[in-house]
Amino acid sequence: MATAPTPVPAPDVLVTSRPLDEYCALFGLTRARLAALPGPLLDCPGGTSGLAAEARELGCRVIAVDPAYALPPPELAARARAARASMAVAMAARPQLYPLRRPARPDRYLRSWDRARRLFAADSAAHPQCYLAAALPRLPFADGAFALTLSGYLIFAYPELFGPERQLAALAELVRVTAADGEVRVQPLNDGRGRRCGHLDRLRYALGERRIASEVHRVPHEGGRTSGVLVLRAARGRPRRPEPAILL
Repeated sequence: MATAPTPVPAPDVLVTSRPLDEYCALFGLTRARLAALPGPLLDCPGGTSGLAAEARELGCRVIAVDPAYALPPPELAARARAARASMAVAMAARPQLYPLRRPARPDRYLRSWDRARRLFAADSAAHPQCYLAAALPRLPFADGAFALTLSGYLIFAYPELFGPERQLAALAELVRVTAADGEVRVQPLNDGRGRRCGHLDRLRYALGERRIASEVHRVPHEGGRTSGVLVLRAARGRPRRPEPAILL
């Protein structure tokens, strides 16, 4: 495992606490597929989710990385509670942006976050080796270390932190640490206000130049809505660490 500098968590990035079933719904996955993975799963960023704890019961090993893991546990827990409060406000203000939720019952939905946060606290204390403080666009893992890599609510959600060149570097890094026969799944493809990434086609072209194949899958949700998931795979050889690029 390569070394990397100690990450500094960005104060504006929400530390979310999503349960396993929400991961499956957001990324278009099933418990059966996770149980059948031939290797570990990378969750980047992991936040205070219940994924690692719940997936372990399926026989799936999850490594979660997040710069927030560099924080003392009480501070991390406080940021997770603050994220829950922020999400409650956002759901009430813009229910159309949250296709997985029932807009009239945000508190009921967020109780699943409370359970996930409790699972995270217990599991990270019992299995600290599964939770690493690290940050994109450089991860401390060997090439092809993971059978499946998930990245939610970061690369496109915070364009002020991830401009086009940093998005390209982050996506290429996720593919680098994923097995040649595995895949990377990234969502959402819009920022926190629901604005879709305007340069996604150029970004996918730049990925293709790095031998990374990309597709946008539509994932169905409640009420007939769908959301996009960017699916990446290495094409014709292991991608190298990205060179600096100018997309815009």
